Amino acid sequence: MTTPRRKYDAAFREDAVRLVLSTNRSVKQVAEEIGVKESTLGNWLHRHRESHQGAAPVLPEERGPVPWDEHRKALAENERLKAEVEFLGKVSAFFAAKQK
Repeated sequence: MTTPRRKYDAAFREDAVRLVLSTNRSVKQVAEEIGVKESTLGNWLHRHRESHQGAAPVLPEERGPVPWDEHRKALAENERLKAEVEFLGKVSAFFAAKQK
């Protein structure tokens, strides 16, 4: 026996695609989260990419669209801060071992 086919409105499909494109989560993770088959979400993503070829990448919309160069600067700053945290963790472990 087959299950009835679910229909999703355009707004839901757009939101699902935006969720994949604007986060670091995979299609599989987002599909599980919203209760859609991975292949279905993959098809929506494929159609979106075909219809938006050459368009600017989708970025998180917390404060509206962010210019791509500003996004790159934020990514670079994030990497620098991660390196600092890693270094400080190693230094603190070194000094903690010295105090014993």
